[in-house]
This record gives sequence, C-alpha cells and structure tokens, in this order.
Amino acid sequence: MKRKKRALVTGVTGQDGSYLAEYLIGLGYEVWGLLRRTSLDPTARLTTIIRSPRFHLVHGNMRDAASLRRALRTSRPDEVYNLAAQSDVGISFLCPEETFEVNYEGVGKLMNEIRREVPHARVYQASTSEMYGATPPLQNELSPFVPVSPYGEAKLKAHKKFVMEYRERYGLFIASGILFNHESPRRGQHFVTRKSTLSLARIQLGLQKDFTLGNLEARRDWGFAGDYVKAMHLMLQKKTPRDYVIATGVSHTVRELVAEVGSAIGMPITWHGSGLKEVGKDPKGNTVVRVDRKFYRPVEVHNLCGDPARAREELGWRPTVSFEKLIRMMAKADLAQERERIGRNFKALDANRRV
Repeated sequence: MKRKKRALVTGVTGQDGSYLAEYLIGLGYEVWGLLRRTSLDPTARLTTIIRSPRFHLVHGNMRDAASLRRALRTSRPDEVYNLAAQSDVGISFLCPEETFEVNYEGVGKLMNEIRREVPHARVYQASTSEMYGATPPLQNELSPFVPVSPYGEAKLKAHKKFVMEYRERYGLFIASGILFNHESPRRGQHFVTRKSTLSLARIQLGLQKDFTLGNLEARRDWGFAGDYVKAMHLMLQKKTPRDYVIATGVSHTVRELVAEVGSAIGMPITWHGSGLKEVGKDPKGNTVVRVDRKFYRPVEVHNLCGDPARAREELGWRPTVSFEKLIRMMAKADLAQERERIGRNFKALDANRRV
C-alpha cells in the first residue's frame, strides 16, 4: 500500500495555513501543523479539520530551532510549507526586531533543520509582494525588489539567503510564492479588508457608529486565499523549483474596497471632502468612514499589482474568485456572524432574566 504524502505546515492557525491544511487533507495528505503556544485558543480557524484523523498538531516556534527539529522528526514530511510570519506591515515599523527575528532568522532556523533532518523534502517559502515596494506595476518574477517596510525587507532578505542561495548551494527543492494580497472571511480583523467588512456590518446592525482608515488611494491586487493555497501546492509538484507571482492582475483602491463592501450589504457609501478631511457617508447622511493620518504607513506603497503569467503558463493556475465576489463573500459572512452574535446575546440576556 502506497504511503500517504505527509506535509508540515508552519503558521497553520492563520488564514492561509487553515485553507492549505484543509486542501491538503482533501487531497489525501497527512498534515502536521506547527502550533505556537498562546494564551488564547489559536485553533478557531481549524474547526473543519481539528478532529480529522489526518490532521495533527505539533508544538513549536520559529524562534526555537529545537522545536522545529522535533516537529520535522515527528512529521517526517515530504513537503514543508513555511507560512509562519509576523505578517502585519504596519506593525513591522513598530516592531522591526521581532519582524526580522521571525521573518528572516526564523526562516534560517527552519531551513537549516530541514537540511539536517529531511533534505529530500520539497519546501514552499511564503514570500510577499511587499518585497517590490516602489517598483511600478505590473510586477512579475523579474521585476526589481525595492522594499520600503521592515516586513518587506525581512522577507526579501530571507528570499535571497534561504530560497535563492540554499537552492543553488545545497540543491534543496525550495519554491517561493510571491503572493499579492489575499483575503477571506478568515482574515485577521486588523487588516484593511476585514476591518472594513466587519465595521460596516456592525454599523448596519447598529452596533457601532463609524470606523477610521488611512490612505484611501493605496491600490492593492486582492485575491481569495482559498485560490492562492492551491498555487502553493502546485509549485511543489513541479520537477524544478522556481519562484512564482500569485496575483489576479487587477488592483483596486481602498476607497473602492469600502464602496464594494457597502454595496454588498445594501448600504452604499458616498464620499465627501478630500485628503484627511474626507469622509464616507451612508444613505441617511451619517458619517460612517473617517480618515486619520495615524493609519498611514511611515512609507507608503502606492500600487501593487501582479502579473501571474508564469503561474498561469507553468502551473495552470488561475484565480477563480473575482474582487467583487470576494468582498461580497467577506461582507456577508461578517454580517451573518454579527447577527448570530446578537442572537446569542439576546438568548443569554433572556436566560438571565428567567433565573
């Protein structure tokens, strides 16, 4: 009987990790997820697979080489997907040392343990469009990297040292996915997409009055995370490891994002004023979106838009979820979630009254 493929996924509790683990299990893999100890329950995104006999959690941390070694010895993976990171660009300006410790040094610890323990394993490294920084769109695999944030700098340093150099020097199979922004209902609430969908849903339900954003003119290439994890897997099925841009090829402004959210939940947004005095209003004339400089980045990346031609031609990969469909999916999920929360609160209140 042929042995099932085995995969180790770091960052398994995040948006991408949860979608990837589900996808691999659906393909028949045995999946081990690296779990970092926190005071909160980190498995909220894993409810669909947490009880699967093909899914296993192993404790570890990107700062701790011994724990990474133990995870590799336990899982004995055919494929390793490194998705663990300090992934908030804004926070990287506030915590640059932590960002480099996890996103660069942590990658080095993992790659060196892979060399010693499972040199045959195929490795996926999560790179990022933030490595391009100020490079004009459309960005592809040959575009210059000009990062302008500690996050982008740390990711680029890891890309050059532990992807390109280790691939050449040690013959490791390491593929890098240069992923542009990818979202879903599982996205963290502090990211601009989820912040917008959740805030407008709460405003629609009367749970809050408004919310605040930064640069409305920043443009991003937003795709669906569930599509993008399939590209990660495809990269490791090729004969030769390469780097691939994964993107939709279409960008939108933050202003367009907010407008699409409003449209999705039946609350169209109109814009008034300009610059830091600009506001978004609902159909009743209430201000629901404000702009504040504190949400601007110290150095802004104005336009990220990727060219996924290589992925299309060599991997056969194409995005299946449009920007409009993605935002509607997220907006409706948050609206349903907040309605359910209201229902639970009413039930709890009613139960307390009966006691």
